[in-house]
Amino acid sequence: MSAAGQDTGAGGPLLGAGGPLPDAGGPLPDAGGPLLGAGVRVGAGVRFGAYVVVHDGTIVGDECSIEDHAVLGKRPRLAAHSSAAGQVGALELGAGASVGTGAVVFAGTSVGAQVILGDQSFVRERTSIGERSVIGRGSVVDNDVLIGARVRVQTNVYLTAFTIVEDDVFVGPGALTTNDDTMARHGPETPTRGATLRRACRVGGGAVLTPGVEIGEEAFVAAGAVVTSDVPARAVVMGVPARVVREVGDEDLLERWR
Repeated sequence: MSAAGQDTGAGGPLLGAGGPLPDAGGPLPDAGGPLLGAGVRVGAGVRFGAYVVVHDGTIVGDECSIEDHAVLGKRPRLAAHSSAAGQVGALELGAGASVGTGAVVFAGTSVGAQVILGDQSFVRERTSIGERSVIGRGSVVDNDVLIGARVRVQTNVYLTAFTIVEDDVFVGPGALTTNDDTMARHGPETPTRGATLRRACRVGGGAVLTPGVEIGEEAFVAAGAVVTSDVPARAVVMGVPARVVREVGDEDLLERWR
């Protein structure tokens, strides 16, 4: 199924409801088509799966692929005391971006060209994801996160609000970041602080990054480490709490692997 060069009016299904199941081995029939809200813009060659919902004002670039049950442009619903309040614009997907089955991408997010958002991923408002980055299956990118180009975020990762991830960073499966030392026992005068992951650093599976820590350029955080203080550039850290054990060798720098 595809839609090309469309600027829609009020929301409504574009494609007919699914028909009877085909014989075994035959092609699947058209299922429920995308439901497009007011002012949605769809580029050329876009492919929609079944039962996709695209909310008002969303911009979908050329050659994007939106898989079954994805939701694009969802508006945030916040608690009265939430620190995530702020203006929310339109969601914009760059050319060739891919949104997996069951993924939810909020309004106010910018998704670069050729980004892949895995199945059941969840990306919140005012987040920016650079070109050719990958967000793995079931991973959560919170509000106000900045992700650079060519970043690899694996399965079931949590990037908390106000995290910064520079270009070419690798984040292993199940890793998580945190942003509140007090665990909600502070007032608005104490801002939350996510982690900062500098260019080409690598974070192993299951690692925990505590609020405000910085992982230096080309640094390596071992699997399961708990990082409670800044990690210098090119340092290898491991343990609970994480400690420097050596330096990343020249042979492992990103320039040797491009």
